[in-house]
Amino acid sequence: MPIAATQLLQMSQQQLDALFGEHDAGPIPDGEAKGAAIIVPGTPMSEPIAAAINIFAWQGKVFDAKAGLLRNEILPFGLKAIIASVYKGPSWLDGKECIVLDYSETSLVASHIRDEIRQIEPSLYLGKVYWDKARLIDFSLDFNA
Repeated sequence: MPIAATQLLQMSQQQLDALFGEHDAGPIPDGEAKGAAIIVPGTPMSEPIAAAINIFAWQGKVFDAKAGLLRNEILPFGLKAIIASVYKGPSWLDGKECIVLDYSETSLVASHIRDEIRQIEPSLYLGKVYWDKARLIDFSLDFNA
């Protein structure tokens, strides 16, 4: 049975890490994806926090696979800003291949951020966010939303 982005909000951190580890990187995505920040996974607060972040801070990402870049959709009006380089490389979580979203050379405000994503369904990716090498949060990218 396919996993939906909303189900990820109800999983524990251990379940999210296991799901990430069970999947291959998949193809570098192309196009626009609705994002959901997963802040306190597996708790009743996960969904309301994700909803608030979607309204006020971050709505998702727009990928240009040919250029190897993405832009984040941020702020209540969906400004496309905060660019990252996109490429495949080893995950900091488990060493297996993932898709790296690297802000170190493309963004002043997010230069310490590195995201890693893997495809868990044909149009759904699960991501990990790092600040330098410290893990911060998880997120999902839904290309069907």
